Amino acid sequence: MGANEFAKLPHIGESLKRKEDVRFLTGQGNYTDDVLLDRQRHGYFVRSPHAHARIKSVNTAAASKMPGVVRIFTGADIEGKLGSIPCAWQIHYPDGSPMREPPHPALASKKVRYVGDQVALVVADTHEHAKNAAEAVEVEYEELPAVVDMLRAKDGPALHDEAPDNQCFKWTLGDKAAVDAAFAGAAHVTKIDVVNNRLIPNAMEPRAVNVRYNRSTDETELYVSNQNPHVERLLLTAFVMQLPEHKVRVIAPDVGGGFGSKIYLYAEDVALTYAARELNCAVKWTAERSESFVSDAHGRDHVSHAEMAMDKDGKFLAARFHTHANLGAYLSTFASAIPTYLYGTLLAGQYATPQVYVEVDAWFTNTAPVDAYRGAGRPEACYLVERLVTRCGWELGLSQDEIRKRNFVTAFPYQTPVALQYDTGDFHACMRDAQKLADVAGFDERRKASEARGLLRGMGYSSYIEACGLAPSNLAGALGARAGLFEAGEVRVHPTGSVMVFTGSHSHGQGHETTFAQLVAARLGLDPGQVEIVHGDTGRIPFGLGTYGSRSLSVGGAAIMKALDKIEAKAKKIAAHLMEASDTDIEFANGEFTVKGTDKKIPFAQVALTAYVPHNYPLDKLEPGLNETAFYDPTNFTYPAGTYICEVEIDPQTGVVRVDRFSCVDDFGVIINPMIVEGQVQGGVVQGMGQALYEHGIYDKDTGQLLTGSYMDYTMPRAANFPNIQIGHVCTPCTHNPIGSKGCGEAGAIGAPPAVINAVLDALKPLGIDDIDMPATPDRVWATIQQAKQA
Repeated sequence: MGANEFAKLPHIGESLKRKEDVRFLTGQGNYTDDVLLDRQRHGYFVRSPHAHARIKSVNTAAASKMPGVVRIFTGADIEGKLGSIPCAWQIHYPDGSPMREPPHPALASKKVRYVGDQVALVVADTHEHAKNAAEAVEVEYEELPAVVDMLRAKDGPALHDEAPDNQCFKWTLGDKAAVDAAFAGAAHVTKIDVVNNRLIPNAMEPRAVNVRYNRSTDETELYVSNQNPHVERLLLTAFVMQLPEHKVRVIAPDVGGGFGSKIYLYAEDVALTYAARELNCAVKWTAERSESFVSDAHGRDHVSHAEMAMDKDGKFLAARFHTHANLGAYLSTFASAIPTYLYGTLLAGQYATPQVYVEVDAWFTNTAPVDAYRGAGRPEACYLVERLVTRCGWELGLSQDEIRKRNFVTAFPYQTPVALQYDTGDFHACMRDAQKLADVAGFDERRKASEARGLLRGMGYSSYIEACGLAPSNLAGALGARAGLFEAGEVRVHPTGSVMVFTGSHSHGQGHETTFAQLVAARLGLDPGQVEIVHGDTGRIPFGLGTYGSRSLSVGGAAIMKALDKIEAKAKKIAAHLMEASDTDIEFANGEFTVKGTDKKIPFAQVALTAYVPHNYPLDKLEPGLNETAFYDPTNFTYPAGTYICEVEIDPQTGVVRVDRFSCVDDFGVIINPMIVEGQVQGGVVQGMGQALYEHGIYDKDTGQLLTGSYMDYTMPRAANFPNIQIGHVCTPCTHNPIGSKGCGEAGAIGAPPAVINAVLDALKPLGIDDIDMPATPDRVWATIQQAKQA
């Protein structure tokens, strides 16, 4: 079944209410912190107060005697007994040499490298006893100079012996000679320097782990707030603890948000698993919010320079980019892939630029590790490209829409100069529809009304494209991935015709229990209520790679579709026997099997029952049952794209930026549930606007102390800050998966930041201001206005 036929099925495109919301909204969700196990103990971590220091001694004598303490584990206790926490993607220097990959211990034993680094784990009978004892652990440090600014990392003290200059890698992509030649002949060159500010993820549910060990069976059961339980188990067993994989079960129950920060195998997970095995009991830990601020993997943190070469008419000839990327103190699970293959390959944007060249220098600093955060490399690329393109237009006297229209890709498939091939799209349609939705024609009138009130009004554009559905495995492996990127789906049809689906994808807010049920119900002609979705348990589901990179529907859903193909093929054979016809003459639609050219038909439920009551068909030809498993490994990424238009008002007396209008038109291919997609876009846009206007993870440049370690200092966006977000869609189905879907979960966070900042700069242009960094806080905007007045 092709994507066009699939899109016409019942339930596809229906805004069904989310099945899972009943338990979430009534307080019946089951999160990791809700899990209580027999012989439950509690863990609490002793964390470094210093960004960079040698550990001279760890004295646990007094703490060990405190009430309720079971045992205290230090780095010295586990040194040599556990492997290093691995990075899942290897990057190479241009000369082919591998990146520097220093050890990442579960507990620091000789040196701490960022504020929050784990030094010891206290296990006690209650959380309070563990916390009190942790405060009594005495650690003597020899403080060392900290390296916080990645632009100075090369000349700073080394964090790791393996990287004496603090560089993890240098990475390049594109034809430098061709790009340089194009620049030499250009009529105009536009340049820009951009900072992509560090973000601190803040899911509603903090990270949590509850791990139980049974010595009699040598089995470990790990409950964890995680986005991909199979990968957690693989990294933990094969690389760190050398355990038999079948003896470890990882269960990710309900997860209260992840946004990428819960993809990884964290040091806490390893230390707690080791402690549970040593003590033959269950050990539970839930991060306090202050712990999350310092220890969750952060996002973004790039400093970039970009240039665009153009002809006299504003046609792009070539682009070149140089980025410094902060990786923090250690390599997190996907850290090395974010500023390289998930970033550099998207720097062509929506534009038919003949040549693109990218250089990335990645650095270790005394800050929390940096990894994927909603969008993962794509927001960084989009922000850089879209800020550059807007400036190109302004320098040539062209409007933001005109400079884009002159350079959009119009013929598909389109091979970019930075590895990716876009299979389909309609960028002009997204722009056209977004301008209608945003009422661009009425902007001048609204600007005059704002000026009459002493306010500045601006409009900003962003035409984003992203690569979703991480794949294919062969390509990813050739580029350094240390795992395949396929997905698995198993479909079990019960005798009554109801269905259970086991998926390797994991839901942490995306609505899989509804969307996947719609997909299966549409294909089999069932009511979505007859379909149950099972995920998040390595003891029940086939091996899968989890949820990130907007891959759930396009990859996980495609695996389910392949399993349904097998179900349908077998069911047709049973139906053919029942109706005394050839299976080649059987057609299936709307839940019924029919014989071509006749009025014979039987419902799907009858075939399902027959599969389990096999006296109705020959057992020598078909096995009983109607269960099938399939794996799907895509042949390409999917490429969601769209145009976002933001309109802001600025009060020059206070610097306050108010988003007055925000319009999105996205091309997500075939949409299963528009209501869920709209929620994903709205949430992503708000996160993107949060980066643009409010959020910034800041470390003291000398001491490495996190200055934004609580909600008192790290500003989160609130509903009252934003208008109603207008949403529209264009549909060009993906050409290489059976659903035609492209992914929607990260688009808002990718497209929103440049739209907001371009709008801010459009408002400030009359004052002679052409640049401002994110976040555009009132203080920063006001100060920029005052400097412009003085100039």
